[in-house]
Amino acid sequence: MARAQEREEGQGMVEYALILVLIAVVVIVILQIVGKQVNNVFSNISNGLNQ
Repeated sequence: MARAQEREEGQGMVEYALILVLIAVVVIVILQIVGKQVNNVFSNISNGLNQ
């Protein structure tokens, strides 16, 4: 019975780890997309000021 409890706890920890990895991947992708857009905005501002 104790081993079954340990397996369930281990399974729960693996599930939490997978969820955290998924969240991290989503955040990285969003930051890459938003980062490019922010870079474009600052480039446009810089080009406008240089004219």
